[in-house]
Amino acid sequence: MHDHAPSRPQRPLPEPPLWQPDPATAKQTRMAQFMAETGHADYAALWRWSVEQPEAFWPRLWQFCGALGSMGDTVLEDGERMPGARWFPQARVNYAENLLQNHSASSDALVFRGEDKVHRRWSHARLRAEVARCQRHLRALGVGQGDRVAAYLPNLPETLAAMLATTALGAIWSSASPDFGVQGVLDRFGQIAPKVLLCVDGYWYNGKQVDCRAKNAEVVAQLPSLAGVVLVPYLGLTNAAQFQPPLTSWEDLPDSDEDIIFTPLPFAHPLFIMYSSGTTGVPKCIVHGHGGVLLQHLKEHILHSDVRPGDRLFYFTTCGWMMWNWQVSALAAGATLLLYDGSPFAAGGTILFDYAEQERASHFGTSAKFIDAAAKMALNPTRTHDLSALRVLFSTGSPLAPEGFDWVYREIKADLLLASISGGTDIVSCFVLGNPLLPVHRGEIQCRGLGMAVDVFAEDGQPVREEKGELVCTRPFPVMPIGFWNDPEGSKYRAAYFERFPGVWCHGDFSELTAHDGMIIYGRSDATLNPGGVRIGTAEIYRQVEQLPEVLESLVIGQDWPPGRHDDIRVVLFVKLAPGVTLDAVLIDRIRQQIRANTTPRHVPAKVVQVHDIPRTKSGKIVELAVRNVVHERPVKNVEALANPEALEEFRNRPELAD
Repeated sequence: MHDHAPSRPQRPLPEPPLWQPDPATAKQTRMAQFMAETGHADYAALWRWSVEQPEAFWPRLWQFCGALGSMGDTVLEDGERMPGARWFPQARVNYAENLLQNHSASSDALVFRGEDKVHRRWSHARLRAEVARCQRHLRALGVGQGDRVAAYLPNLPETLAAMLATTALGAIWSSASPDFGVQGVLDRFGQIAPKVLLCVDGYWYNGKQVDCRAKNAEVVAQLPSLAGVVLVPYLGLTNAAQFQPPLTSWEDLPDSDEDIIFTPLPFAHPLFIMYSSGTTGVPKCIVHGHGGVLLQHLKEHILHSDVRPGDRLFYFTTCGWMMWNWQVSALAAGATLLLYDGSPFAAGGTILFDYAEQERASHFGTSAKFIDAAAKMALNPTRTHDLSALRVLFSTGSPLAPEGFDWVYREIKADLLLASISGGTDIVSCFVLGNPLLPVHRGEIQCRGLGMAVDVFAEDGQPVREEKGELVCTRPFPVMPIGFWNDPEGSKYRAAYFERFPGVWCHGDFSELTAHDGMIIYGRSDATLNPGGVRIGTAEIYRQVEQLPEVLESLVIGQDWPPGRHDDIRVVLFVKLAPGVTLDAVLIDRIRQQIRANTTPRHVPAKVVQVHDIPRTKSGKIVELAVRNVVHERPVKNVEALANPEALEEFRNRPELAD
């Protein structure tokens, strides 16, 4: 194990929490009720019980959250195997049925905004009717258990209805957002051979129409497995292309008097196929099951997020990011979904806060990058918007810097649970997340999730506290993937998570368990810098650099140095600057001083280079590995996974990196 001491500045005195729950309010939370019913004095005791006694915890959670379905007599088989444990092997459950239960027919199931262009509202009765229409059409096309239905769609009401129609039948849902290029879609859907494809005529982005018709035709032509195509007419564009198989408009789906069919399914029956980001090769197809996703999301919404019937939950996401799947599950907790499609800064930059105010959002979810950008734009919603209904603000996608915590409490709302959450597509949920019973400490995720035996391991596989290491989960949990598609022996699945520490899930996040039993994420382990053999998380550098007003965004890599050597690196920082700002010696010195003063000399970049844009995935995550490959003249295997692949070219053959 490397000595971590040189990379650690002396610890400051502990800071008081930024937020503490009001004791009277905390007692009314569902987490407090669950804790009382299970006889635990505090969250730490409840968490220990949940990971040490999984066969008691998970059935109790099922009952407390009111999940529909039959559990069977057995909770866990082969519980010592990881992977290989089997949860609720006799259970029968249907995810879609749980999302459509127990709602007043006339109340809002969802509200939709397409930027400032389109406003729609569906009652629960309307949602059920649309699900029934879509399901009848899917059945007419021969869709049944195990068939794949793929959606190349924006975050529309019809997308939700189609997912529920699909999964209610026991077919498998998979989605990608329409900003993906043709090859990016085929890299995903081509692997799973869908029977039906849903697509859209176009969408709004930053006030402009984006036409998708030509891309749709190319995708359909290269998916020979299709028995049918359904077009959602969002922009009302005429479709002139001839499709084979024939295209049906959503508007032409016949009304159905039949009830929705909810097929009782095994706990591990496939529900969703999700995709890894795919920036280092063809994306991995990660298969998640009905029961695991349902129980995990009920736990995260009802207990960790205190979602109650009648709450109104918003998350800024596309259908190409796991947060879409996470958001829509809040229907099962009784929430109304506030869906949005388009630019988060459309219509003057305040559109998401306008939406939250007008629809009385109780829960508002976004990315750390959005918070950083809103701060750079000097937005101050606490003065400009009535957010009195807002109780919880979620942040994910990348680590939220301590300054981001400060900005939220100063400029959005002082009395608010700021729930920084972290997990991933791999588990379509969270390892560490928020908690309405615990204080919020600056720069920290509040707690480890119930039932998740999360720890931090040093390089020798020993657990460490208040030291940086690998985020791991040491015991099985129900929302572990069923496996990867087209991986019959499970070799790719085991290689992805279980090779580093046999029998332990290694997630690939460079992390630290804090004195408060919270978590700090320092970045992805595969992007961790290692100058002189000392591991540095990229988020430590981003936090410092992006405090400077001149720097809009940054990306840092380790460059093999000297060239041709692979036993050491130098730190190279790329910066995207504010309009009109040019990188000069004075600014480079300020950047280096900011990093040196607040971290260690090892964090200080050897080179600082200006670029016009930072490459990112469709879900907004910056791609350090792709940039590192370009700088080292290695191929980037799947640029189709990027939102702005053209940005990579600026990193190629930079003269500044040759000396």
